Amino acid sequence: MTDTVVIAVANQKGGVGKTTTAVNLGSELAAKGNRTLIIDLDPQGNASTGVGCPVKGRAATSYDLLSGQHRLAETVVETVIERLFLVPSTPDLSSGDIDFASKPDRIRLLKTVLADNEDFDYILIDCPPALGLLTINALVAATSVLVPLQAEFYALEGLSQLLMTVREVRQGANPDLRLDGVILTMYDGRNNLSQQVEADARATLGELVYSTIIPRNVRISEAPSHGLPVTIYDPASSGSRAYKALTQEFLSRQMEMQV
Repeated sequence: MTDTVVIAVANQKGGVGKTTTAVNLGSELAAKGNRTLIIDLDPQGNASTGVGCPVKGRAATSYDLLSGQHRLAETVVETVIERLFLVPSTPDLSSGDIDFASKPDRIRLLKTVLADNEDFDYILIDCPPALGLLTINALVAATSVLVPLQAEFYALEGLSQLLMTVREVRQGANPDLRLDGVILTMYDGRNNLSQQVEADARATLGELVYSTIIPRNVRISEAPSHGLPVTIYDPASSGSRAYKALTQEFLSRQMEMQV
């Protein structure tokens, strides 16, 4: 798996655009010719729905992968998007923190099952909105962490806990883990609060904050109900244009890291 870039899309706060970012970044990476895998590690299964995988089509899931019941190749399904693949999730995963707690090397379950992967250029892990065992598994398996940050009050306060967890993982189980960056989401330029959150984030985190900002956009909200990323559902929308720009910036950052 040496050439595969593994990105944990994480934030312990729900409703910040985490799944939307994983789905649309994954879609755009695939559109640029990269074999891309989304691992849905959220029991809500929203990433699975967002790329057109119905619940009935989720025979083998990320729970089965972590539990050792299936190998990676047995859980991967094709999506409606060329070169974009998925390990789906179901509510069964909600018991994962308890079910896997007694397993030896429980924080390396995901890293272990990804070790023999040679098929994908990028793997995006859509983490649950909590800093439990599932998210820790993603951080241990990941090359880097991408953090969507909602442009609302308390956003930076919640971020500090995640950054502390990233530091702890880096000091122990995954010393090579990098913080890829922070993405401002659900941004309303007419709102003074959004502007203040952006100013605070850039003052606190500097270049870690992506230049690209994801706006609050109705097309982004509508797209999952059609089982499509917004980049395909409405390519001309402001949300789609933002995620295309984000992907370009993401790839530029990846190139800089390799220099």
